[in-house]
Amino acid sequence: MTEAATDSIVTREDGVLVGPIRHSVNTSAAARGSIHDDATATRLGLRGGTVAGSIHMDLFPPLFVKAFGERWFERGSLSLYFVNATVDREPVRAFLGPVAAGAGDVQVAAWIEREDGMRVAEGTASAGDPPEQSALRARPLDRFESGELRLLADVKPGDPIEETPVTYAAEQQANRLEVVTERMAVYEDPSRFGGRVVTPAGMVNLLYAQPVATLRKKIGTAVGLFGAIEIRNVNGPALVDTPYRVRGNIVAVGQSPRTEYFWFDTEMDDMEGRRVAEMRMLLRFMKASSELYKEG
Repeated sequence: MTEAATDSIVTREDGVLVGPIRHSVNTSAAARGSIHDDATATRLGLRGGTVAGSIHMDLFPPLFVKAFGERWFERGSLSLYFVNATVDREPVRAFLGPVAAGAGDVQVAAWIEREDGMRVAEGTASAGDPPEQSALRARPLDRFESGELRLLADVKPGDPIEETPVTYAAEQQANRLEVVTERMAVYEDPSRFGGRVVTPAGMVNLLYAQPVATLRKKIGTAVGLFGAIEIRNVNGPALVDTPYRVRGNIVAVGQSPRTEYFWFDTEMDDMEGRRVAEMRMLLRFMKASSELYKEG
């Protein structure tokens, strides 16, 4: 999808850019025992298997291109706190702004709504180097005492996330593009950036999946879910079939009535040590899914 093509699907209402109604696919519905599995999700009190928050992030690129141009893929961010889950193919749309014409280094509000107006996620998006902190960087992470943790008793702020080699393979990109809500030209045409650009959901995979797997032995058995995600292109974009190194650290640990959680940061460099992208994530674990919280 070129910049010209975004004009036909992105509208403007009182300065706010509005994306089209889309139907995000629950691509992990077959992952038995996960929050994306209907049986597990309903047992935990949800309406059904949830669409991962990272999947909804793929709604935004047409709005970014309309607002900022393709420079967002080089130096842009998306910072979202998820407030309500959706299920497979529920109608949703993305919003951005208000966005002023010709904006330079700028940060604006970003959010996702279901077609009926229910807020799915809220936060900020930026291009360049705006002076304000992003939604998640500005959010206080130590508002609550962690108390006695059971699932995350061995996870502490400051704990390192081991450096891990990562690559987003062509097969992963092809699978993503089969169900992606917005099929941007840069995801398939290498001419603009010297390679095919990884989608926002793919960026989350690079900065999360393998690095956090190194922590698995410290985490009690429980169903996990994304609570918040910020991705940031520093010297982007991240490219398909390109090797990177990811490392990070835990920044906060705590609990709510229904979950234990931790916040962590990861950073991704190319093989020459140049910073390409960064992420902040809130990862929650459902107490009701753990034997550690069973009565008796």
